[in-house]
Amino acid sequence: MPVRNHLFSGNSQTIDQIHPLKNFLLVLLLPLAFACGLSKPDSEVQFPKLISEGMVLQRDQPIKIWGRGIPDKKIRASLAGAIVSSKVLEDSTWFVHLPPLPAGGPYELLVNTQTVKDVYIGDVWVAGGQSNMEWPLKAGVIGAEEEFAKPDFPMIRFFKVAKDYSVEEKSDVSDGQWKVANAENLPDFSAVAWFFAKKNHLEKGVPVGVIESNWGGTPAEGWTEIGVLAEIADRSYSAEVAEIIESHEKWKVTLAENEERRTLRDSLINQPDSAKAAEVSSVNYSNANWRSISLPADNPLEHIAWVRKKFQLSSTEEAVLTLPNVQQMAYFYVNGKQVHYKDWGAAVPEIKIPSEILLQGENVLAIRAVNGWNNKPEIGSSDSMFLTQNEKKINLEGTWTYANNVVEPQLPNVEYYNWKPGFMFNAMIAPLTHYAIKGVIWYQGESNAGKADEYRELFGAMITNWRARWEIGDFPFLFVQLANFMERKSPQPESEWAYIRESQTQTLELPATGMATIIDIGEAEDIHPRNKKDVGERLWLQAKKVAFREKILASGPVFDSLRVGGDELILTFTEVGEGLKLTSGSEVLGFTVEDAAGRFESVMGEIASKNQIRLKTPKGFEPVGVRYAWADNPEVNLVNNLNLPAVPFRAKLEEKQE
Repeated sequence: MPVRNHLFSGNSQTIDQIHPLKNFLLVLLLPLAFACGLSKPDSEVQFPKLISEGMVLQRDQPIKIWGRGIPDKKIRASLAGAIVSSKVLEDSTWFVHLPPLPAGGPYELLVNTQTVKDVYIGDVWVAGGQSNMEWPLKAGVIGAEEEFAKPDFPMIRFFKVAKDYSVEEKSDVSDGQWKVANAENLPDFSAVAWFFAKKNHLEKGVPVGVIESNWGGTPAEGWTEIGVLAEIADRSYSAEVAEIIESHEKWKVTLAENEERRTLRDSLINQPDSAKAAEVSSVNYSNANWRSISLPADNPLEHIAWVRKKFQLSSTEEAVLTLPNVQQMAYFYVNGKQVHYKDWGAAVPEIKIPSEILLQGENVLAIRAVNGWNNKPEIGSSDSMFLTQNEKKINLEGTWTYANNVVEPQLPNVEYYNWKPGFMFNAMIAPLTHYAIKGVIWYQGESNAGKADEYRELFGAMITNWRARWEIGDFPFLFVQLANFMERKSPQPESEWAYIRESQTQTLELPATGMATIIDIGEAEDIHPRNKKDVGERLWLQAKKVAFREKILASGPVFDSLRVGGDELILTFTEVGEGLKLTSGSEVLGFTVEDAAGRFESVMGEIASKNQIRLKTPKGFEPVGVRYAWADNPEVNLVNNLNLPAVPFRAKLEEKQE
């Protein structure tokens, strides 16, 4: 196979030529192969889905290639001038280990007679967690349109692991393929992972591969090997762990039956039959056997929800439909014509209804809504359901007709067994562990809120578990601390989210970990903040420090010590860079003091020096502790010169952070 130079094109940067090492390998390995009298193996081999066209392999680490073949047959693999050989084992599996290779490409991986094309070598990251990591660029992400305007980054590739779960470990993922960053694929990429990968690519000038293995609403125990969980006693998941281990065969049957129902459900919720939809949404369709409901009062609905609303128009001029709250996926029709499709996570824009499909007199709006998450679709919200034509508003609230078993059958019941301890690890993590990676980026914790007392132990056990299974040492594990969310309350000493954030901070005790704090970019009414760019780029700062060992400022101010000075508390911080500053106002927000009786009061602070904050305690209040940003949705304004927010904490007098 010829070894080729490659220069980045489009938005990409140039990789330095790396041929001296490749030529060295060729000189060293080729004569050795011929001297041994090896003939070229020609038996067929099979690869796992990760090892496929367009893949990115990790640079500067040994590269493992594996698959299946005919027992006892020879295996020879070559890539970028390196040639290695092996033999298929009795269980039909084979492995070869290529030496560390520098960044470059495109190459061809040749194993016996099979060729994998368009292979690059660069940095590879696993992007794990729940919905905030899964959240795609197309789903209303701030700044997404700028990314879509310049989408072509041929050296950035994503592999989306198909959602799956299993009671036993799988050797391969159920589905997935490498996709290059372009106009077609980019909208579906994880937004957090995209902003992270783009920084990695542009700053390091290397190809970047992201393996997305994430699933919305999932707890950490679902991503942890069940044998590891079994060694942790008396936890909320312990009984389930024991039952799964004891009833292994029963669970295989249960999951198979559930999977059949899921396959049926997914086939039903896909795009409706166009002819049927046109009929159901037409003005002349008879809905006499539909129910009468009131929207939005009767939300949520169930199954595949079809609703119809008749309205009168005095002209056929263009109209605009305003109906922003529809969960999760929906098709909109007017007079039998589709006017919009809302995908999962996408916002509903103001929908323009062209004049050619409108009628003078009676018209009908029909909506088909499905919620694949909990089978409870919602349509509409108060004061946000109306049509506008010639500046005249037509209210759509009130009576609609509704059917969920007339047009299409009701959906089968599908359980979310993927949340069970170890099930996602078995199907979505274990099959990846032969693939060399630079590290992991992780955004999760929402589904473990309320269990902070065990989350620190669980999260740390999961990280240690993954590192043990990958067998490449303590690879960088970079994670996002939970954002601010929900109603703002102050003080809120028993905030479940604050306790989870503390557990996440404590996880930094593990080696080669880094945390991106985003206590300043959340949204009170949405658990999915649309600002994903800052999240990805703050993770990248941690990667530069932890993974690439750059001596940089990568975190917001971190509490260091606390002392009493008369009726004042003096707090000292590290990671301040050029000094503490405020994003708004003249007083430091977000601090609460605690007395020995367990009473809490919010207090204002002021910047006393480059790295210190001064708090004035209330008269007659004798503090024994202080907390910062300790609430579900705290109001904060303390940052360093990089505008990175101070890390939430709680501390006792004369003590370091707990």
